[in-house]
Amino acid sequence: MNSREPFDDLEAELLALGDLLDVPNPPPADVASAVRARLEEPDPAHGADPIPVRPHTPARRPRRARWKIVTAVVLVVIAITAATPQGRAAVVRILRFAGIELQVGETTPPPVTTTAPMPGEHTVPPGRVSGQVKFQVKTVKALGDPRSVTVADNGRVVSMFWPNGVRLDQFDGTLDPVFFKKLGPPWPDYARVGPYQAWWVPGKHPLGYILRQDGTEVPLRQAGPTLIWQQDTLNYRLEGLRTKEEAIRVATSLQ
Repeated sequence: MNSREPFDDLEAELLALGDLLDVPNPPPADVASAVRARLEEPDPAHGADPIPVRPHTPARRPRRARWKIVTAVVLVVIAITAATPQGRAAVVRILRFAGIELQVGETTPPPVTTTAPMPGEHTVPPGRVSGQVKFQVKTVKALGDPRSVTVADNGRVVSMFWPNGVRLDQFDGTLDPVFFKKLGPPWPDYARVGPYQAWWVPGKHPLGYILRQDGTEVPLRQAGPTLIWQQDTLNYRLEGLRTKEEAIRVATSLQ
């Protein structure tokens, strides 16, 4: 179990987030006011009051409040950046989460028309998977036994496949990003898998693989709707389920 509490330092989170954001220089003047307005909106999902925006205080914020602040900053910067000429001219790298780099632009990216395997991807009998990777491999109880299992990139990624295009990729989260996704609107939606933060990526989108050696991006295929989340130091992407609710239900059966 990783003893480090996620989101312990909000200031450090936002500074790190800033390194991943590509915004116009100088940024639009209304970013701060838009972020403040977003933070002060009530939370309809939980009936919560608006999060008060106060000067810095050493008191610890609840995890949900801190995550809402980070999410609000991401969404507002995406919206404002996409509304500027500079933002429309370039892809905005907005977030690296659960070993996946989400690259968001104003318009839907062109679909990938070919399908390629991950480096070194090969089929493995389920009983022999654990001997080829350095992390504990899990499956989702709600889907039953997978139809097939593959291991790729010298044990970096394990993929499980079920009928109708459903798949679960799992990989160690202590390394640099493994996958990248090119996204347009609708943008990713925040979700939770039990106590873990997650993102739901609706609609089809180009998916690629980031080589470990030099960071080269390799297009893989056109992916379906995907739920991504991290548990401790392991990352998961569950693809092919039609709705966020169904994907969360399946993901919570991970064992």
